[in-house]
Amino acid sequence: GLKFNTNFPTPITTAMLFSSESAPSSMKVFEIKGHRSVKFVYLSKKYMKKILLIVLGVIILVVAVVFSYVGLALPNVGPAPDIKVELTPERIQNGAYLANHVTVCMDCHSTRDWSRFSGPLVEGTMGKGGEYFGPEMGFPGKFYSKNLTPDHLSDWTDGELFRAITAGVNKDGKALFPVMPYPYYSKMDKEDVLDIIAYLRTLKPIANKIPDAEPDFPMNFIINTIPEIPSVVRKPDHNNKVAYGQYLVNIAACMDCHTPFKNGKLITEQAFAGGRDFELPGGILRASNITPDEETGIGSWSESSFVNRFKSYEHTGDLAQVKPDEYNTIMPWSMYAGISEDDLKAIYAYLHSLAPIHNEVVRYEPRKK
Repeated sequence: GLKFNTNFPTPITTAMLFSSESAPSSMKVFEIKGHRSVKFVYLSKKYMKKILLIVLGVIILVVAVVFSYVGLALPNVGPAPDIKVELTPERIQNGAYLANHVTVCMDCHSTRDWSRFSGPLVEGTMGKGGEYFGPEMGFPGKFYSKNLTPDHLSDWTDGELFRAITAGVNKDGKALFPVMPYPYYSKMDKEDVLDIIAYLRTLKPIANKIPDAEPDFPMNFIINTIPEIPSVVRKPDHNNKVAYGQYLVNIAACMDCHTPFKNGKLITEQAFAGGRDFELPGGILRASNITPDEETGIGSWSESSFVNRFKSYEHTGDLAQVKPDEYNTIMPWSMYAGISEDDLKAIYAYLHSLAPIHNEVVRYEPRKK
């Protein structure tokens, strides 16, 4: 190997290989004896400072360009489609079924009575919005469900509503935070989306001004990258239970709650295995494992026991009173209880088609007093 004489003038900041002809005047070049093509160079601190300033300037410029693009050019999902929904009884009926029992739009966009088990809806608040999702619940900022009644939506076109539901972009072209699970709604049948819009048009107007969202940094930039052009699908035939059940599970966003969540992302390798934490006043709630694992999931459940579990919450008057420091759940059982038996059987068929994942979940951990 080469032996270097390190007795060079100081200070040496860094070393590079140059030919003596190409070296800048601010560099000093030392030839290694016996090797005409190799030179050892050291840079002065002054020269290194210039390089660092140039590199820093380039980095700042690149970051500024990226932030400007994300903040000004995104979201980019295209204009709202030019559509007009006919308010037929069939559309309104199916839209009401979906919005109240499957996609459960009314769950977040109404007021829930948390003094009772599973927080049933408070009568007279349907669609008024205002539910709060904040940092104390693990959200990156302060977010509020919007008023879905005609008091707020009367100046929205059907196309703007369609874009908001399926792409997560509001009337003014601003990105919505996916507390509303629009990444799942983007794969809904177009006709189902139109039915929901028809139903929303029939809600009783309720005056309720909602605060603007306040996403924290850097979510105030990241939020603009989340909306995507929707890829609406054709709803599978009801007779294909597994495929139709998968469709229902997707638009109900079951995966969103029943999948472990870490560092702002779902751990998709453990989809439906449960374990996601939810902060409640009395403690930490964890979503159940709904894979067909015999020991830790629903593998031992029969179809009838699955259906009956949902239907047992059908009468909201029977829901127990719950104190703030007692066990409760965010699962809107009284709303899901309205899912038809056939649809529940399809959901069961799909969940039992999944690969079982062994994941023991401690459902509730009371807060230490």
